[in-house]
Amino acid sequence: MQNFRDYYEILGIVESADSSTIKQAYRRLARQFHPDLNPGDQEAEERFKSLGEAYEILSDADRKAQYDDYRRYWLQQKSEADYRDLEDFNRFVDQLLNRQVIPKSPVQPKKKQTQAKTTGDPRRRDAEASLQVPLERAFQGGAERVRLEDGRALEVDMPPGMLTGQRIRLRGQGINGGDLYLNIVVEPHPFLKVQGRDVVCHLPITPSEAVLGGQITVPTLDGPVQMTIPAGIQSGRKLRLAGKGYGRITEERGDQIVEIEVAVPKLLSDQEAELYEKLRTIEAFNPRAHLTY
Repeated sequence: MQNFRDYYEILGIVESADSSTIKQAYRRLARQFHPDLNPGDQEAEERFKSLGEAYEILSDADRKAQYDDYRRYWLQQKSEADYRDLEDFNRFVDQLLNRQVIPKSPVQPKKKQTQAKTTGDPRRRDAEASLQVPLERAFQGGAERVRLEDGRALEVDMPPGMLTGQRIRLRGQGINGGDLYLNIVVEPHPFLKVQGRDVVCHLPITPSEAVLGGQITVPTLDGPVQMTIPAGIQSGRKLRLAGKGYGRITEERGDQIVEIEVAVPKLLSDQEAELYEKLRTIEAFNPRAHLTY
């Protein structure tokens, strides 16, 4: 059995733990080992990834049931199926999380039986390809059509929360039955930028919106949302939309940081120019009052 990981041990819980206990254990440890709090610590980064994988599987009832059966098999206890064709634990996890090409059905191991192993094709080789995806698609995941250099087109079930540099393995889709590795490149977004678990957005507002404040519409990865800006807000002020950041699951997501930029119009209609001129004659505010000449 290769690469087996005991998710209960990773989260520090027992197999009978309920969903609330699983979530609490994950949140506590994820905060402790988050890369932002352990910069440059490779061991903490790997631990954080293992915690995310453990929570993603144990927090889902169907995945947990399949994992528990596989774990019993690994512990040489009573199991409902024979997992000898999934001796590599990474392969089992890939199938469980749908990290492969259609068919996308859940893991369905073969029933216990004895059969001879066949020799693989000696020409079998792995291959690599780049896949560029927009930020919104990288965040959401889902079906993605990939066209390869050899002319083949594959429909791939991509995981949510993809990042540039991530590699996704497609079993059996390489050369003569080898594996295909997709190197993910997330395309730059025109006004949203991922920074760790947070998403940063530079939001221009009009002078009147800055002075009066009120409700404005802000773009997020979940779609447009309404946000209240305070009256008298200045350029450079940062506001926070909690839970609107980046991540594979809700518990991993950070916040969206909205940085305000007061934009001054270059062209005015006659009516606007007249109103600005009137405002200039009556406004009491003088931002240069503290300067001495």
